[in-house]
Amino acid sequence: MNFSQLLTAVRQHPQSVVIDSSWAQGRACFGGLMAALLYEAMLAKTSPGRPVRSLAITFVGPAEPQTPISFEVELLREGKAVSSLLGRAVQNGQVVTLMQGSFGSGRDSLIDVPALPAVDMKPLEQSSTELPYIKGVTPEFMRHVSLRWAIGGIPFSNNKSRDMGGWVRFRDSEREEPISEAHLLALVDAWPPTLLSHLNKPAAGSTLTWTIEFIQPVASLTTLDWCRYHVETEHARDGYGHAAAALWSDKGELLALSRQTVTVFG
Repeated sequence: MNFSQLLTAVRQHPQSVVIDSSWAQGRACFGGLMAALLYEAMLAKTSPGRPVRSLAITFVGPAEPQTPISFEVELLREGKAVSSLLGRAVQNGQVVTLMQGSFGSGRDSLIDVPALPAVDMKPLEQSSTELPYIKGVTPEFMRHVSLRWAIGGIPFSNNKSRDMGGWVRFRDSEREEPISEAHLLALVDAWPPTLLSHLNKPAAGSTLTWTIEFIQPVASLTTLDWCRYHVETEHARDGYGHAAAALWSDKGELLALSRQTVTVFG
């Protein structure tokens, strides 16, 4: 199933969604997809006119491909402008992903602070060759997304840079449709932890916690438009790293701000 079909599945049958192995990341389902599906389940419980402002995500355990997952949502509070929700992805009776979301309508304000400029990077046509999907080498979900490096090193290249980034979009095999916050979740999380580029041989790494904030309204893009991404490692020790990232449109419009705590076994 492609990304669009999985979003439809969670909207129609949130109590039993099966993610096929093409979306695997090691032994687990791709975290960006898990977050996107849980977000879609939350969105169905939110009042109209209240776009998502922020999500706080904890990957409690690995969600297995080919096994039904239930996406459960609890409305914690609905105020005059902001709705707070709690979402759980449950598999085999265990919570595998937990998400707290804040959805809020706009309000009149005298404050208007523009976003900082997008990070400079090589133009798309000058960026590194697209990272290919190689069965058994790259994560399975890479068959659905395209990455082109413009900053820093690829995983296991012994590159000690704090920074990583480049261009990202869905592959042509995905259906072209307007970009939503669900798609942005997948595009941001498609990038590997910067710490993996510090290693000279393969090792496992994964996201433990993730906070992401969305700039509303979301810029008018499609799933086949390239976006630019940049992440900086702020600290790493004892197998844990802390990183801050941003995603922009190809024109430099800010789309999302992200923070992650990652674990690396190497």
